[in-house]
Amino acid sequence: MKKYKVLMTYKNTEGLEKLLHHPEIQVDIKPKPTQEELANIVKDYDCLLIRSEVKVTKEVIDASEKLKLVCRAGTGVDNVDLQYATKKGVIVMNVPGGNTISACEHTIGLILAMMRNIPQAYVSLKSGKWEREKFTGNELQGKTLGLIGLGRIGSEVAKRMKAFDMKVIAYDPYVSEEYAKQIGVELKSFEEVIKEADIISLHVPKTEETKNLINKDVMMKMKDGVCIVNCARGGIVNENDLYEMLKSKKVAAAALDVFENEPITSSPLFELDNVIVTPHLGASTEEAQIKIAKEVADMIIDFFINGIIRNAVNIPSIDKETYNKLAPYITLLEKVGVLQSKLLEGAVKEIYIQYIGPVFQQLNTYILTSAYVRRFLSNFVDISLNYVNAQVVAKERGILVKETKIAEGKEYKEYINVIVKTTKQENSISAVVINNNDYRIVEINGMDCDVEPEGKIIILSNIDKPGIIGKIGTILGDNNINIGKMFVARRTVGGDAFTFINIDNDLTCELIEKIKQVSGVKEAKFVNL
Repeated sequence: MKKYKVLMTYKNTEGLEKLLHHPEIQVDIKPKPTQEELANIVKDYDCLLIRSEVKVTKEVIDASEKLKLVCRAGTGVDNVDLQYATKKGVIVMNVPGGNTISACEHTIGLILAMMRNIPQAYVSLKSGKWEREKFTGNELQGKTLGLIGLGRIGSEVAKRMKAFDMKVIAYDPYVSEEYAKQIGVELKSFEEVIKEADIISLHVPKTEETKNLINKDVMMKMKDGVCIVNCARGGIVNENDLYEMLKSKKVAAAALDVFENEPITSSPLFELDNVIVTPHLGASTEEAQIKIAKEVADMIIDFFINGIIRNAVNIPSIDKETYNKLAPYITLLEKVGVLQSKLLEGAVKEIYIQYIGPVFQQLNTYILTSAYVRRFLSNFVDISLNYVNAQVVAKERGILVKETKIAEGKEYKEYINVIVKTTKQENSISAVVINNNDYRIVEINGMDCDVEPEGKIIILSNIDKPGIIGKIGTILGDNNINIGKMFVARRTVGGDAFTFINIDNDLTCELIEKIKQVSGVKEAKFVNL
């Protein structure tokens, strides 16, 4: 009997009994292999079962000969080269939500320890000192807790901190007012949260948008004596800037469970008395690990024995023939999802997708809608989204997701129209696939266009008047940024317009701000597709 081979890269097997004893699956355990060791042995395995310590890089994937599945026993998959795994046909799965309560409780534990100086007092007393006055702390009652992100973990933190008689405010552009009110949270803008909160706790994923989100400029806008907690992902807080703010006492204290580079045993932050740290323990409870392990065992068995794909982050859960038909439209909708997430302001209330043309009449468009929602929300939620949970998460956040099929279109044989409504505005984009791999945005807010959603793009909302593009071209040229191509969508001469500028380099925040200052520019965004 053929056995599928699984390489497990950590020790704890509790909860994996069903997998370990399956007659058609062989599990080998090699705890925490180095990159070189992993590359040398991976060629014999059908599946890698990993945690956050092990990285599945391009080199590891290239060294594999049989690898079909990477299964992450946890939530985050930033230690896996997703793009390359997808290119090589390796499916990546995770366990979204398995560590929610553990991460929530660890966050609260750090808040309490930070406010009452518990670790510092422990060390002092153990060293033979009795220093009651030195470690006088602060109560939580009456303080304001500011949450950046109100997903599953952020919501659980909010519910529990209300019991401490705290005021809880939050920034999350993809959560409805109704949902926030249900759990006793007041939604505010990012600027309002950082200015009003006594304690700020982060609950967002690490993306290009959230990297260095909490930097010196942001911290300078916070209250004097603010406290910062990060149990989300390393790199969201700029550690060098945080060190400077802690030294100056602008930030009174910080509690960190995650770091930009892990594992880490030495940091200037560790030298400060007003910092408490833990080695990425957010999900490290027996209950969470067992819950995740049981789910992982079922997922691997389903994949190899039953041909079922669950909790995949880089492929929908469907058979291969159907996937091949859907694949071009999945790619198109993911691009549109990223694009619209950049263009919109306000809390999202409704996503309405119209599938127009005969090809969609026989297809399961739920998968396509999930692909759009996954990419639209992925920069703003604190859990890993996949094709299985994307619409569930949207519903939890009070977002109405609708789809409809229309047999015939006017301009194109087949195209997709996406309308998104927020508390502040409405945006629509129509897009097509040409020859299976050529993607085009053909209409935005009722204005005809022909834009390839690929690469680095500056998107302007502007008045259609002479001189704007010239001034922006000068700004880019002065900073050695080359323009590849450009398209202007407009209704009338001199009216509102959208301008798409493809460039060859990334755009800094400073340059985006410069572009916004050009007369006639209403808004400027940068997106990398």
